[in-house]
Amino acid sequence: MSVTQALLKMDRRIIFLFMTLAVLLPILIPKQFPEKATPLVQTVFDRIDSMPEGSRILLPFDYDPGSAPELQPMATAWTWHCAKKKHKMYFMALWPGGANMIQNTVNLVIKNDYPEYRYGEDYVNLGYKPGNEGVIKVVISNLKELYTTDHFGTNINEIPLTRDLVNIRSMDLILNVSAGYPGAKEWIQYAATPMSIPMASGNTGVQAAGLYPYVPGQMFGLLGAIKGAAEYEAALIEKYPEYGKKAAYTKGMQRMGPQLIAHCVIMLLIIFGNVVMAIDRATRRV
Repeated sequence: MSVTQALLKMDRRIIFLFMTLAVLLPILIPKQFPEKATPLVQTVFDRIDSMPEGSRILLPFDYDPGSAPELQPMATAWTWHCAKKKHKMYFMALWPGGANMIQNTVNLVIKNDYPEYRYGEDYVNLGYKPGNEGVIKVVISNLKELYTTDHFGTNINEIPLTRDLVNIRSMDLILNVSAGYPGAKEWIQYAATPMSIPMASGNTGVQAAGLYPYVPGQMFGLLGAIKGAAEYEAALIEKYPEYGKKAAYTKGMQRMGPQLIAHCVIMLLIIFGNVVMAIDRATRRV
């Protein structure tokens, strides 16, 4: 048996071993690679950074723990950036697990870095409401028809941020973190587009592919998968170096290491396999 034939019949478990090492080694030996924000990501950063202090920002967190490794870095970065610029944040969720994701983010970011931020005055958690896109259709006209209390059961008429809030048309921006349905597409179709509210989203890699056609017309920016999160973190660190001092804030950049190495190994294996096949075919002809 020739060398090329032996390689063609190589046990696939060897390839699995290569992939395991490609993912495992960057985790055991952490390595962060430099990131640069692409225009889709930089546009979102610039919009949040340039808005006047006190702007109203709606942050629907439509994801759960299953997609948190990919999406939580985006939620963390956006919350930190909005607090840094002293914007007013309105959190809500169309997913049952979204309310906990909101609280986890608030506890991580606001409780630690922005203790001066007051609940009810600077940010509010409206929590989860069932109904999918039906919730959006209600809150664009009369939010209090559906939301009588916040996530903690407090009457929203007793909360300064929501006391005079009629609907979400008064929002200056929508930043949606979404893992699927209901999520970014529904916010585009039923809120951002008909109400002319500027919107950007952060999405899983699977979902992002179907959202690019909405940019730049119906969304001005998009963070796609862990790569988009890493780029946004890089943009934050470039302007606000203190953001990079906490490991909990740079999960996107940390997770790009294993992904980058794994992708490189896959590409090398594809090239190697094609070269071996080409040599084998040439040998057969001779």
